[in-house]
Amino acid sequence: MFILIVRNNSNPQATDASLLLGAYLGSQGAGYLLVDSAQLGNDVLRASVRAQLPDAVDLAVVLGGDGTILQTAHLLEGADVPVLGINFGRLGFLANGSDAGVVPLVAAALAGEAAVERRAALRVDVVCDGEPDPVEAGELPDVSSSCDDACRAEAARASLDDPHGGFGVNRLGLCGVRAFYALNELAVTRGAMGRIIEFSLGISGSSVAQMRGDGVVVASATGSTAYALSAGGPLVAPGFQGLVAVPLAPHTLHTRAIVTGESDVVEVALDDRDAFREATLFADGELLLFERPVRRVYVRRSDHPVTLLRCGGGTFYDRASSVFFR
Repeated sequence: MFILIVRNNSNPQATDASLLLGAYLGSQGAGYLLVDSAQLGNDVLRASVRAQLPDAVDLAVVLGGDGTILQTAHLLEGADVPVLGINFGRLGFLANGSDAGVVPLVAAALAGEAAVERRAALRVDVVCDGEPDPVEAGELPDVSSSCDDACRAEAARASLDDPHGGFGVNRLGLCGVRAFYALNELAVTRGAMGRIIEFSLGISGSSVAQMRGDGVVVASATGSTAYALSAGGPLVAPGFQGLVAVPLAPHTLHTRAIVTGESDVVEVALDDRDAFREATLFADGELLLFERPVRRVYVRRSDHPVTLLRCGGGTFYDRASSVFFR
């Protein structure tokens, strides 16, 4: 048995809990890897951690808040590893409470006593200026395919040159990668110049609207309690498999959020060639960089859901009531 432990290293309580949990797993003869959240801040760092993991990981225990859970989901992208979140963050809507203690919660999860939530994730396909559209041609790239060693080395050098260590920045788009993964949302927002952007919104081939504003958030059910909620979107039950598209500060009185079917594809086209209105993309809050302006974005349900484990703590509606309505 092998357990991955991810802790929010900026929280002393999470650090203490990780040491206690490591001692417990050692006493049970279980193998484990302890990782700080600072080691998961971009794709280059995550690749280094993945190289340390065995082929089979039985459980990921996250000692932190929702942000640490998102980083862990990106680390385990494509792997069917259940994630047990234990809240040592500020909100922790995706995590279990820590009052019961980390050892009893982990013991319950290993004994199969935790409830299982299969959360739909997102697949994001990007088309940049001057590139053919693989979605229209029906030739989708593999979202799990990574760039070669030279690409990662270049991204690593760029991260080292960044004063913040590249934290929260995904540079694989600079190497030609165009398929990405997200658990919460993909945000298409106005860029560094601060100008509002003009774009068209479509769903599965049908044109829905022409918009001007700060952009649009396309979220999963899990992401409906995050950025999409702040932008005025609806709360969506975690078992929902479709998408939620929420305009950001639209310059109109008629725009509303749209909830799609589970097989639908949300299409965002950025046809304005004005460099002052170039859009910026964020996947789960991580900046995606490209060597060319983005012209079209497709968001659909990923083939790789995320399994979250829940140990007591009431229903989704109980948690939503205590967090958002009180």
